[in-house]
Amino acid sequence: MKKRYWFRAKRYGWGWGLPGTWQGWVVLVAFLVAAPLGAVFLLGSGVGAFILYEAVITAVLLAVCFRKGEPPRWRWGGD
Repeated sequence: MKKRYWFRAKRYGWGWGLPGTWQGWVVLVAFLVAAPLGAVFLLGSGVGAFILYEAVITAVLLAVCFRKGEPPRWRWGGD
């Protein structure tokens, strides 16, 4: 059985492109909603809390991409 990746690798460069499954889209949309919500709710508490929050949700997104995405490597297109 072929493994189905939530995030496809980019054609050029290193990393991931757009999600390839609905699960990947849910993760990406959740991140895109959570990021500005942090600004709304945490910037009044101080910039440090906001930066920490953004760093944590970005780390979670990267962890999901590493776990559920295609293995990252440098690509020159074509494959």
